Amino acid sequence: MKLISLWGIATMGGFSSPSLPASVANLRLRTKLLLSFVLLSAGLTCATLLVVRRSAQVQMQHQVEQEARNATLTFQVMEHQHQIALSRKADLLASLAYMRNGDATTIKDVSEDPWKSDDCNMFALADKKGKIIALHSTAAVFPTAVTEEMLRRSLSQGNTSAWWINNRIVYQVVLQRFYDGPPIKSNLQGVVVVGRSMDTRAAGEFSRISSSQIIFRYGKDVVVSSLSALQEQEALGQIQDQPAQEQVYLGGERFLTSSLDLTPGSDPGANLILLKSYRQAAAYLERLNQLLLGLGLVAVLAGGTLVYLISDTFTRPLAALLEGVHALEEGNFAYPIEARGGDELAQVTRAFDGMRGTLQRNEAEREQLEGQLRQSQKMEALGRLAGGVAHDFNNLLTVIKGHSELLFDRMKPADIFYGSTQQIMKTADRAASLTRQLLAFSRMQVLQPRILDLNTLVADMSKLLRRLVREDIEFGFRLGDSLGRVKADPGQIEQVLLNLTVNASDAMPQGGKLTIETKKLKVDAAYAHARPPLRPGQYVQLVVTDTGHGMDAATMSRIFEPFFTTKESGKGTGLGLATVYGVVRQSGGVIWVESSPGNGARFEIYLPRVSEKEEAISYERGSARSKGGSETVLVVEDEDEVRSLASEFLRSAGYSVLTAKDGLEALEISERLGDAIQLLLTDVVMPKMRGTELA
Repeated sequence: MKLISLWGIATMGGFSSPSLPASVANLRLRTKLLLSFVLLSAGLTCATLLVVRRSAQVQMQHQVEQEARNATLTFQVMEHQHQIALSRKADLLASLAYMRNGDATTIKDVSEDPWKSDDCNMFALADKKGKIIALHSTAAVFPTAVTEEMLRRSLSQGNTSAWWINNRIVYQVVLQRFYDGPPIKSNLQGVVVVGRSMDTRAAGEFSRISSSQIIFRYGKDVVVSSLSALQEQEALGQIQDQPAQEQVYLGGERFLTSSLDLTPGSDPGANLILLKSYRQAAAYLERLNQLLLGLGLVAVLAGGTLVYLISDTFTRPLAALLEGVHALEEGNFAYPIEARGGDELAQVTRAFDGMRGTLQRNEAEREQLEGQLRQSQKMEALGRLAGGVAHDFNNLLTVIKGHSELLFDRMKPADIFYGSTQQIMKTADRAASLTRQLLAFSRMQVLQPRILDLNTLVADMSKLLRRLVREDIEFGFRLGDSLGRVKADPGQIEQVLLNLTVNASDAMPQGGKLTIETKKLKVDAAYAHARPPLRPGQYVQLVVTDTGHGMDAATMSRIFEPFFTTKESGKGTGLGLATVYGVVRQSGGVIWVESSPGNGARFEIYLPRVSEKEEAISYERGSARSKGGSETVLVVEDEDEVRSLASEFLRSAGYSVLTAKDGLEALEISERLGDAIQLLLTDVVMPKMRGTELA
């Protein structure tokens, strides 16, 4: 069957396998559309051809199988008709043999007219023991000994009809017993046999009637067939090699085989093999295939022409749009693009025009966001660095301050080193204050958050803040109504207010106006987008505004960095705003700054609003020193110097002290001593196990 393959159609345009991807990439859109449709049409045509051909093949196979079954039924019908005709003549012959008392001349008489016919050309007479008395055949001579053997076999099997085969002689026979009186075994006189030969002429006649080739086979040998001798050998070889073969090939022609057993239960057996040719069905498929191929080619050509016209109409506006895209790639946002009509392409063109404006805005926003991201990453890195330095430095200060206090307690005012020790303690306190600010910036300080009303806290701080502000600065408060509550450490929020007030005062050396205000705020997506990393939600806003000299963009990008200051050397540590940043972030809030040179600054703090009730704030402080005791205290600290210092303090106060360098060692001591330990004093951040987990 001749089929045009999908690749064959694709190569009509001169494309080859290695260069196809590069060539297609450089084609114009209309050419790609045309080529794609041609390939698609060819593929669909090939698929349709294959489906139709497969369907026709299945139909053809069913038709040939049905014709083979019909041929088999035809043979069985003809066999049955011949058997009926032979049975009638056998009845007449048995009656004649009975009347002549089994005389052998009966066979000679019936061999003459009117018995002679094409349907009856073998007569035999046997006695009651099965011995042949007389035998006559007109078509092919059948040996008497073979006749007796066949007769005995048929009688032993109780058959009244059979197929007798010897070499290339085939007879369809009917056996009829005749009796002297009623048909009982003791009255049996003999048996008559009437047969019809199946020779090459009969085989050819049946082949013509059934439109198929036939083979009579006895055992593995061909007895009679409608084939030539060469075809017989070819067919016999295939059938012998594959007994269940359903298809054979003779001279390049395919045949479907079906077999009919003529002598069931006999060994060797005789069977009839019918061979049905596929020639007519294959010729029909060939014609159908050629017709479908012609229709497919016409469809591809007609469709290609139509697609070319359509693609040319629709790709011209696309070409103009492409020019606009190229101009945009070069940074030209004003290239003229005309959109006509209201179809999809016109809508795309207008959308592209709108997109160019959006791209301009997005480019500016992207640069802004990149700057914010870099600033956030820088602040995060600085926070980790500052936190690590402050933590380690604080441990050193703890040892210095602790031992200096021990020395100070053991000295008298008259001692020569009394003043030096006191100066060491004061300096250590100042250094510890710096480390606390660094820890606040890095969000590593320990907070004691409470549910509080920001208005109440600001009102309580107002008197202190007024004393900090110079007289040439106008100081005002605007507190909002029904703010709601926030969760934060009140002491740290006081520190935030204090640092922002001092920072604003320093920004107005010639005087000005300072305002602190609060209000509740519902932040939507647009508002949050303008103040990253703020998220939509319910907030309480604290705003500190001044009319000072303001800041430029470079200064604003660094104001929250630790140790960065615009003041003169020695005028500030640069940790005030860093502390504000750390406290706000650790409290779950966001701080946002707006400022420009000469226009003052506005610090906005957003703290998440909560629904819990306000907690009372207690300002009670315990006594500076305890009176001591005799209980057992377990001290857990990973720094050896700090652990040693804490142990010395506790022992000097009368306590029994147990020490451990980490949480796991402390657990082992606790499991071993049990209730003997009355108090646990532990560091929070330790390797292997945190202090909170240990507690």
